[in-house]
Amino acid sequence: MAAPPSLKAISSLLLLLGFLSAMVALLYQYSLTRSPKPRLWTADELALYNGTEESLPILLSILGSVFDVTKGKSHYGPGGGYHQFSGRDASRAFISGNFTGDGLTDSLQGLSSEQVNSVINWRKFYTERYIYVGKLVGRYYDQEGNPTKYLKGVETKAKRGAQLLEKQKNEESKIPNCNSRWSQSEGGKVWCDEGYPRLMRRPGDIALTGQISQRCVCMKEEELTKPGLEVYKGCDYLSTSCVV
Repeated sequence: MAAPPSLKAISSLLLLLGFLSAMVALLYQYSLTRSPKPRLWTADELALYNGTEESLPILLSILGSVFDVTKGKSHYGPGGGYHQFSGRDASRAFISGNFTGDGLTDSLQGLSSEQVNSVINWRKFYTERYIYVGKLVGRYYDQEGNPTKYLKGVETKAKRGAQLLEKQKNEESKIPNCNSRWSQSEGGKVWCDEGYPRLMRRPGDIALTGQISQRCVCMKEEELTKPGLEVYKGCDYLSTSCVV
């Protein structure tokens, strides 16, 4: 008949079981907090990862791409300035700045090509700095994880916006900007080392933003009759500096 285990053996076995139990608990905790493997997400699943559950990583989606932003917990966790982005796709808010109500939507309907391009650049920001963990099924990806027509349209519009911005930048580089300064005591001033300050329309902005804007340029005297130029209010026609 076998001898019963000694108290020392029982104690050693209990210690081993306690150690194994602690290891299992640690591994389980690690499995919760580490970044999930890339996969397809539903909106309901993503909503659970909004930073309110300490044991879960913090995720957000932009243009349907899902990222683990846990390392930025001070920004994306409760009380952080960007907590509204966590657990959802609020692509529009990245450019609109509207972090409440209908502003927290993934729709980019009505945005200009320049604004859509900015959202694409935000997606690039997250791709470079955070961990990609999959795709959100919905507006931008279908049930199989394939890009939707909406996403393709957004990327096409953003590409057009980038091209227009580059074209405008190249055109404006041919005409020098005014020098400028501003102080609370003296107000604003623009001036040209060579030429005369004029306000010039930026026609590219109509296609980009739907609005007309102007910039201060230095024009030679023989160029002052070109269309689209405006003399600063209260400034002499051939003055080299103007108070604004």
